[in-house]
Amino acid sequence: MSNQKFTRRQAIVTGTTIAMGAMANLSFTPVNFGGSKKLAIHGGDKVRKSAWPEWPVWDGRAEKDVIKMLQSGRWWRGNGEAVYDFEQKYAQLMGTKRCLATASGTAALLVALHVLGVDAGDEVLVSPFTFIATYNVIFMNKALPVFVDTDPETFLINPAKIEKKITDRTSAILPVHIYGLPVDMDKVNSIAKKHNLKVVEDACQAWLGEYKGKKLGTLGDLGCFSFQNSKNLPAGEGGAVIGNNDEIMDRCHSFHNCGRPFGSVERTSDYPMRGSNRRMQQIQAIILLSQMNRIEKDNDKRLENAKYLDKKLGDIPGIETYKLVTKQARSAYHMYPFRFVSEKFGNVSREKFIEALRAEGVPCSSGYGQQNKDGLIEEAFNSKGYKRLFSEKRLKQWREENVLPGNDQLAREAVTFYQSILLGSKSDMDDIVNAVTKIYENRESLKG
Repeated sequence: MSNQKFTRRQAIVTGTTIAMGAMANLSFTPVNFGGSKKLAIHGGDKVRKSAWPEWPVWDGRAEKDVIKMLQSGRWWRGNGEAVYDFEQKYAQLMGTKRCLATASGTAALLVALHVLGVDAGDEVLVSPFTFIATYNVIFMNKALPVFVDTDPETFLINPAKIEKKITDRTSAILPVHIYGLPVDMDKVNSIAKKHNLKVVEDACQAWLGEYKGKKLGTLGDLGCFSFQNSKNLPAGEGGAVIGNNDEIMDRCHSFHNCGRPFGSVERTSDYPMRGSNRRMQQIQAIILLSQMNRIEKDNDKRLENAKYLDKKLGDIPGIETYKLVTKQARSAYHMYPFRFVSEKFGNVSREKFIEALRAEGVPCSSGYGQQNKDGLIEEAFNSKGYKRLFSEKRLKQWREENVLPGNDQLAREAVTFYQSILLGSKSDMDDIVNAVTKIYENRESLKG
């Protein structure tokens, strides 16, 4: 018996009780539940009693630059230098030729889609497991978002399902590196090249994520990022478009600045192209320049803790950790995701599991739902504009084909931890593992 090895999963499933003297020879580590095995949701002691790392984290060294800018009156990018400085440094960080700072991640996506030619009556293939902004910007361009099913194991668009969604109106693919997880961009780009489609990467949650040695956001025609308050690189609001084609990036600059000429955009008039105001403010750029001092160190810490959780949580029945599309990939971990499989967890519901985990002091959420069935979709379809652009036959077909079993499964099973939790210590990660283990061992008490 002393030479036998037990995984955590085996120890939990068999309920094996082993003398402490033999534990040195076993891979299963006993869990300390803080003096009580009774679940906190039922009045027991919490596994986690202390606070988690807060976010965002202010760097006081930036205050003098903010005050100097405010006193100068140079508050907008038109006569200020901070936005330009941020663009140069972010492009360098991401390994791309150009960066255009915008007012938000949504603004970045709007700029990218417009400049790449997505227009009224077009169709854009898009991931359904995402934040609403990803497909809202397609509607804002008066195009039709066509959802491609999700691979539940990766949380990402399933490349094998893309081609059958292409029509003669399809103009672009909008893959989403959700939670910072890298999409299989080789497969997406291959399909796009075959059908002459543009590719805009929604990398709004994927700062410094990588796919086969390249940063996410650098693998399509354009890549878009968000710097909203919750993001790994935060400025309250803010966004960026990155790319390597000077002509395209010049057009992005002109469009985001009310259509004014810039670079290769000829000055045929004061406003040679249609445009909009999507500019970043100086104060956003100053905050971002300050926050960039910590982003690489933070990303390394999240990766270290995520790998630790992968190993530990993966041994618990019913906890299915995310699958990377290739070994040559690195997530940015805006969220740490896993799937909760009720049937392997004593048929406890996901909602009850989340409630119990929160009670143990571990904050978590269910992530995104069936976004492809949001009310805003029918609101758009019933508008006079969409009735002019798309036939009733096409919209009826869209509804009939809007069946996404993989995404439905993920929407039922997904659970996430917020990125700042991954900035904690190894002991903090153990609290997460111990809390989930405690709930599993007391799963029978959660039924009914």
